[in-house]
Amino acid sequence: MNPLQRLRSIKVKFSVVIVAAVAVTLAVNEIGLQLNFAPLFRAGVAAVIALGMVQLMSRGMTSPLREMEKAAASMAAGDVTVRVETSSADEVGRLAVAFNLMAEELAAVDRQRRDLVANVSHELRTPISALRATLENVVDGVVDPDPALLRTMLAQTERLQRLVTQLLDLSRLESGGSPLHLLQFPVADLLEAVADESSLHSPDVSFRVQVEPPDLTVDGDPERLHQVFANLTDNAARFTPDGGEVVLTARPTGDTVTLEVLDEGPGIPSEALGRVFERFYRTDEARSTDEGGSGLGLAIARWVVDLHGGRIRAERRQPTGCRMVVVLPAPDQSITI
Repeated sequence: MNPLQRLRSIKVKFSVVIVAAVAVTLAVNEIGLQLNFAPLFRAGVAAVIALGMVQLMSRGMTSPLREMEKAAASMAAGDVTVRVETSSADEVGRLAVAFNLMAEELAAVDRQRRDLVANVSHELRTPISALRATLENVVDGVVDPDPALLRTMLAQTERLQRLVTQLLDLSRLESGGSPLHLLQFPVADLLEAVADESSLHSPDVSFRVQVEPPDLTVDGDPERLHQVFANLTDNAARFTPDGGEVVLTARPTGDTVTLEVLDEGPGIPSEALGRVFERFYRTDEARSTDEGGSGLGLAIARWVVDLHGGRIRAERRQPTGCRMVVVLPAPDQSITI
């Protein structure tokens, strides 16, 4: 083990090396004087020994830099799995630790990119394959283009359109290209509009809005928050059985406003509660539903809520059902953009 590794400052290490080199030079010179060696010989021996000691002591100081140089070249070539090994506690060692953290983040981004490409390819392939099969059947005369068939084709086309729109939305949100237009507006108006819209899509499910106090307001982008709660409410209606009820509530909670969407569906498995806001993540129940979403709606909802300085989470209801909770800053605590 290099005795300098325990020192936490590279300046101190260099100072130690210089002092040690000078001390060795003086000691060698003193020994040479006692043995009556020639001055030139004493100087040469002292220089060789001092340089050798400096090389030995400084090797551990510069080895992480050499490893980082090699690792950076490997990462530039596309290998994000390389890491730098170091046991030094000085600035170079901390730089190596930061380099490894950066490499971990790049590897995570690379995995997300690969997953995104795979998921987008899958999501696009499914409706495109269905459309192609239907059109081939029509062209071959296997089926007639009756209204039911055309409605099926239209549904697949709309699914493609939703997916592309959501991908563009998510891209703009993640890149910061979708600024918020903040206004103070009544929460009841937002939830009532969402409930009315969802009732048209899901006529077999009832919707109820509870806002206390009725004049409760929030600072936010009305269009973006409408997008969030329309998505949450549509999801709730999709999994609520016919004759069931979806409830939208809002209430002040200290310096925040808490809004909830409650359904009577099967609920989200406990192990999936923390993952439902990931891009393209869907529970088994969603995957088994013919009209399941793309897996992007909740990811977009999380981004929009984050932009508002709020929080969003999913909870299980007892005995059954799901509760989506959105916590936004109260009007006097809201962010400004």
